Amino acid sequence: MTWLAIGLAIAGCYGAKLAGLAAPARVLEGRRLQRFAAALPVALLAALIALQTFSSGRHLGVDARVAGVAVAAVAVLARAPFLAVVVLAAATTAGLRLLS
Repeated sequence: MTWLAIGLAIAGCYGAKLAGLAAPARVLEGRRLQRFAAALPVALLAALIALQTFSSGRHLGVDARVAGVAVAAVAVLARAPFLAVVVLAAATTAGLRLLS
């Protein structure tokens, strides 16, 4: 069953690449598709952050990571440099884990 899943994933990835190459230029230049393509990385990154923040294995929960992400969000809204955002989030998470 595992090899079947791997094979289907490979075929799906190849098919997606092939569809992009075979699509006519007028379709790829459409405003709707360009807006979608611009928003997709942001949505995928947000989903990844949410998954990594609230899940542990197969369980959902709230722990020190949530506070770290919240501090990072505040730092981003305050327009802090990227390195400061990362350090603040890591320090908050580590500090709360140390206390608990």
